Amino acid sequence: MRIALAGLATSHPYTDARTLSRHAELVVWEQDPERLGRFTAEHPQAKVAGSLAEVLAGRLDGVVLTVPNPQVPQALAEVLETGLPCFVNKPAAASRAQLEQLDRLPIHDRVLSSSVLRFAPAFAGARVDRDRVLAVRATVRHDVGMWATGYNAWQDTPGEGGGTMVTMGIHGVELLVALLGPEVRLVGAAGARRHYATLRSEDTGVMALRWGDGITGTVEVLGVSESESYSVTLHTRDGSETIVIEGGDDVVRGLGYEGTIEAFLAMVGGAPSPVPWAETRAVLDVLVRAREDF
Repeated sequence: MRIALAGLATSHPYTDARTLSRHAELVVWEQDPERLGRFTAEHPQAKVAGSLAEVLAGRLDGVVLTVPNPQVPQALAEVLETGLPCFVNKPAAASRAQLEQLDRLPIHDRVLSSSVLRFAPAFAGARVDRDRVLAVRATVRHDVGMWATGYNAWQDTPGEGGGTMVTMGIHGVELLVALLGPEVRLVGAAGARRHYATLRSEDTGVMALRWGDGITGTVEVLGVSESESYSVTLHTRDGSETIVIEGGDDVVRGLGYEGTIEAFLAMVGGAPSPVPWAETRAVLDVLVRAREDF
């Protein structure tokens, strides 16, 4: 099996490669020499390609796509032409223009894009009796202090990578849509810089959501945090139930990275994406509207 890592724009493909390397030969392409060097130092057996076109021209069984958000639509269009299964690291779009470009692509049923948390053992398989649910809340704790130093500035730029509201907020929105489905709309959003004054976006945010049947939801994004954790609380007439997702002793497994790659490898084997594109589209629309809302 041969899998391509097309782009190393964030930390995720480095983590993905640790799982993939146990199952497949790796081919890698990255525009930034420093990021590419860091990858090949860890995976010296990986074949290096000079361009995305070169990657896609070779023999492949699947593609993990991780390029800066403004480049995703064109890069994904090129991958789609091959018919290969593709995992697009989150978020697939961070602005209205990017989302509209994705809407014009012929996205097939072996394209997956998701927060890895959907596949975390503490959350995977969770189900709700929505007749009992009054409201839901997702809380995202993930520090964004690295952006305050200028690292990966495109991620912190609202019109490019979406900033904290989009890049970290996707984790909370994804979990709620996984539980309650894609018939959801944004009611309102707000954000602020409470600690990291040099950010281009915000370090805290909140989104209010409403599903078609009246269930309301809240996503809290806390980008100032000494530890990384995620939770979903279901409020019912009888009380509240909370699911907590943490890395634990094995972050790759505990936060769902391993489960995501296992789902991708099932797609390589012929299975459809476990996340329907309609759900991914709903998540992205909420995030884009939140970015536009303030």
